Parts: sequence; structure tokens; C-alpha cells
Amino acid sequence: MELAKLSRISMKHLVTLHVMLDTLSVTTSAERLCLSPSSISKTLSQLRDSLNDELFYRHGNVLIATPLARRLGPSVQQMINDMGQIMSQKAFSPSEYHGRFSLAMRESTFELLAAKLSAHILNLAPNIHLDIYSKDNVGFDGLMKGSLDFILLPHDLSQPADIDENLIWETLVDDEMICLMSPAHPLADKPEISLDDYLGFSHIGISDIDLSTPFFDILLAQQSKRRAVPISVADFGSAAVMCHHSELLFTCSRRWASVAKQAQGLVIKTLPIDYGKVAYSLVWHRQSHNDPALRWLYEQILLAINY
Repeated sequence: MELAKLSRISMKHLVTLHVMLDTLSVTTSAERLCLSPSSISKTLSQLRDSLNDELFYRHGNVLIATPLARRLGPSVQQMINDMGQIMSQKAFSPSEYHGRFSLAMRESTFELLAAKLSAHILNLAPNIHLDIYSKDNVGFDGLMKGSLDFILLPHDLSQPADIDENLIWETLVDDEMICLMSPAHPLADKPEISLDDYLGFSHIGISDIDLSTPFFDILLAQQSKRRAVPISVADFGSAAVMCHHSELLFTCSRRWASVAKQAQGLVIKTLPIDYGKVAYSLVWHRQSHNDPALRWLYEQILLAINY
């Protein structure tokens, strides 16, 4: 261990790197840390020299973190959390906490869970700031670099594999998939639809670059069958709106379809084939449980979802 080299890196450097990974802005980081932008730039310059890495580079008008900076994110966050516990020497108190929490979820998850969850958390910790992002904008990479605390999302239970071994997945709510269609659809008046009915019409897909192919589509491929999917969109709500104005079919969460305004008026049909097990899950980096504040948030998410 090169102690002389380590002695040149202080908590100031780690905190600056942590906030920069979160904001990707020297100006915003300076405001958050109550420092001047020149002070942030000087600290970053010292850290670049110590680590022999650029850490952040400019692409157009945007700052981009280097692979090393992103890889250091979770470890730096853990060191800051550990030092915070040493300095505070007291139990976590949500009513006195003034920090920030960050979650990411799909629009469909927001409609189903976010209102109840945010009301519950803010009631217990009125001084916090809760950032809720779209998963399309901040995803699993945010968890791995420490800029995001948790992700909530619906998925096929066959899909979480091999994203990153440090990410923990926990099922919150079991669900099942159903088929939505317009009330004017040729299949709408049929009590049940067959597999030939289901595959005889085109479908709206949901795109997610992080997750693998759902079990259902793999099962169809094994039978030399496939769905025609001429359109893919980012979320359930957009797909449901398209169903209202077309003969496209949309396969989605029953729980979401039962509460979403976009799905109101659409016809629900049971799928003619086993889709596989689906659920809404909570995903976080395993180091998060070393932080008392994040352990508390995790417990509150479980309570709010199951209440």
C-alpha cells in the first residue's frame, strides 16, 4: 500500500468526486458544497494528478465521467457514509434528517406506487429532498456509480440476471400480464382469445435496453412462433394511448391496468399462453445497506408497498 500517495487524498477530494458524479457540473457541485467553482476545479485537478485519470471530460456542453470515475463511485460513497457514521455517533433520525434520496422508476411504476410511497416517506422525514427520476434517464448505471439509491420496476422474473453482481433484486409485488385492446377491436367481444387470435394481430412492445428478452417471447420462439411488434415505446402509458386508436394489442401488468388513467376504457383479456412470473421489484447496490439512512429508506419502501 502506497501510504505516501494515499496521504495526498483527503475527505475533501472524495466528497468532491461524489458530488461531481451526482451533478456532472462544477457550478452545481460548488453550490451544493457551499464552495466556489474555482475551489471545486482545484480539488478535481489535485485528484486527477493523484489518480492519473481525467475523471471528467467535456463532450459538447456536457461533462462525462470517465470509466474510472464511475467505477470509484460506489466505493467513494461507502467511505463517505462510514465517515459520516464516525462523525455523528448517533442513531439515524428521519425527523431530523436533511439529506437527499434518489429513486428511479418507469412511468407505470410511478402511477402504481410513487404517490403512496412519497407521502409515507415525507410524513416521517419532512426535511428530506426526494428525487424521482425516469428509469430511461437514470438506470442501473446510476446505482453502480452511486448517483442513485434505488430503482423500482416491473419485469419478467427471468430478466434480472447478469446486469451486475453487486445489484440486489427484491420482489415487492407479484403480478400477472394481461392483454389490452380497444373496445372497437375485432377481438373485444370474444369471451376468450386463442393463441392464434393473439398472434394474428400486431403488438406494441416496451423497450428496455437493460433487461433481456422476456421468458414469454423465448417460449414462443421455441414453438417457432413470434409476435409481430412494429412499434416499441418506452412505457405502458404511451402504449395504452396507442391502443385506444388502433387495432394493436398491448401486453402489460394487470395491477397497472387496474389503476392507470390511460388504460381506462380498454378491454382486458386473459393471455392465451403462460407469460411466466412477473413482479415489481426493488433494486439497489449491496453497499447501500451500510448506510443507516438508506437502510431506513429501504424499510419504509417495504412498509409503504405492503400497507
